Amino acid sequence: MTVTLESIRAAAVTIRGEVIRTPIVRSGPLSDATGVEIFLKLETLQRTGSFKDRGAFVKLKSVSQEGGKGVIAISAGNHAQGVAYHAQRLGIPATIVMPKVTPFTKIVRTRDFGARVVLKGESVSDGKPFADEIAAAEKLVFVHPYDDPDIVSGQGTIGLEIFEDIPDLDAIVVPIGGGGVIAGIAMAAKELNPKIEIIGVEAQLYPSMYQAIHGLPPTSGGVSIAEGIAVKAPGVITKEIISRYVDDIILVDELSLESAVQTMVETGKLVVEGAGAAPLAAIRQQQNRFEGRRIGLIACGANIDSRLLSSILLRGMIRLGRMARLRVEISDQPGVLSRVTEKIGDVGGNIVEIYHQRMFYDVPVKRAEADIVVETRDSAHIEEIINRLTAAGFRTRRLDDTASEMY
Repeated sequence: MTVTLESIRAAAVTIRGEVIRTPIVRSGPLSDATGVEIFLKLETLQRTGSFKDRGAFVKLKSVSQEGGKGVIAISAGNHAQGVAYHAQRLGIPATIVMPKVTPFTKIVRTRDFGARVVLKGESVSDGKPFADEIAAAEKLVFVHPYDDPDIVSGQGTIGLEIFEDIPDLDAIVVPIGGGGVIAGIAMAAKELNPKIEIIGVEAQLYPSMYQAIHGLPPTSGGVSIAEGIAVKAPGVITKEIISRYVDDIILVDELSLESAVQTMVETGKLVVEGAGAAPLAAIRQQQNRFEGRRIGLIACGANIDSRLLSSILLRGMIRLGRMARLRVEISDQPGVLSRVTEKIGDVGGNIVEIYHQRMFYDVPVKRAEADIVVETRDSAHIEEIINRLTAAGFRTRRLDDTASEMY
């Protein structure tokens, strides 16, 4: 089987009533913030929180019709859950090989969908030989996360739905890992409207598809916030489709991805994982290119670890000047710390935490230092608080600027 517009239309018939037909909505706040008319395709609303539901169902439906004994997949996240969930629905035994370092929550979710989970290796690629052994011994069908015509056709149904809802977009921006979702969307979109621009986005640490298409040596590696697209080996099928239909691939760094996750939450009011924020990161990186145009962004998944999301939001508040850690030098006497907190409160600062230490700082024995975490309106408000403390005789500096001197 090859991927064609007809195979994608057939996949749309297969998933009808089985997979959520997600809406594509205009985001007023993101449009206002970027000067780009942004439409979000909300794959975050799928049952497992990711577009992977589409391709997984198409592939598994084919397996069930062929009478396969079961399926096996390798994944540390969204593909695992998509395969496990739909295999359970279709009554197909499923085995998922996951790295030993997979977060507990993802292991539990996959098991809750009825799959047998086998922990093996330190990465997804480490598990492939082991999965092949199990597949051969138990006669299981391997469900590839992206390099499979059924998978690509299933993901391509996103493109069909976009054109049914908003046929006059100027461009669609899609994350790239192995290339399954962008290959399917690009095939559908370009066949329906050859003039539409299809742009892929990869994490700068994992530019595997960009390098493969441009004949560059592979360099992928490292820890990325966008683990869903942190793929070292792009697909063969997907590479051929992307080479033909995708107009450009933009690489975005980790700080851009982190900032985009925060913006999607705070401005777009939508929780996404790192890969789901990649299209917005690309828009912001090349804002002049997209300004004034109607752009569809694929919000591909919402499965972000809660602790990671919390850290991103707090770090974002610090970058935006809405939270700061101040170090204040005080005399070690009763009532002095209360005067400091009073000065902060007088100008509207909200104290989150105080660390008062006498023993270990390099200060005179009758003095102490207090590290105070303060919630603020903006950077100007931080300066106002520092100036107020300084004027009251308390030497103060902002700790997230280690080069700064005492005021």
